Amino acid sequence: MPMLLLAGPAAEPWTVADLKSFLRVEHDADDAVIASLLTAARAQIEVWTGKMLLAQRWRLVLDAWPRDGRIVLRGGPLRALIAVRSYDERGYAHGLDLDSFVPDLAGGVIASPPWALPEPGRAIAGIELDLELGYGTAPDDVPAPLRHAVRTLVAQWYDNRGEASSGAGSAVLPGGVAAMIAGYRAVAL
Repeated sequence: MPMLLLAGPAAEPWTVADLKSFLRVEHDADDAVIASLLTAARAQIEVWTGKMLLAQRWRLVLDAWPRDGRIVLRGGPLRALIAVRSYDERGYAHGLDLDSFVPDLAGGVIASPPWALPEPGRAIAGIELDLELGYGTAPDDVPAPLRHAVRTLVAQWYDNRGEASSGAGSAVLPGGVAAMIAGYRAVAL
């Protein structure tokens, strides 16, 4: 189930000014660096948890409908089902009625009776679902531990910029951040 980003978040969990205060940076020379670290840290926390922090639009692409009619999302949290399309054998998209689907926002599942779903006319990428994922649209909508994890990761990267350029520790999750996000990480069995 490939997921394609359609539109990223309109804001970040922190402002550059908030982070400069946290980092005790009084000059403006590093604003662009701090902004880049903020975006990267948010994205990294999203990867590590499987959760989108702020509202974003994504497209889920399927080859066929699940036999049981239940689409279980890997990312989340699910905020809304925006559109559903099925492609015919000529490659034309046909919008499906959203009332045919029941989004379980808490469970991250989209359900529909399997007999009510038209089979796509093309065998590969014949179905598209446009979704809105994320905790909310404002920074305060993001759970405090995840916001703090982003801020802590920015500080870690900012303080160790020389190591980042050499690749040392770039894939390692700092211990404090791991503890902050532990309750939000998706567990695979």
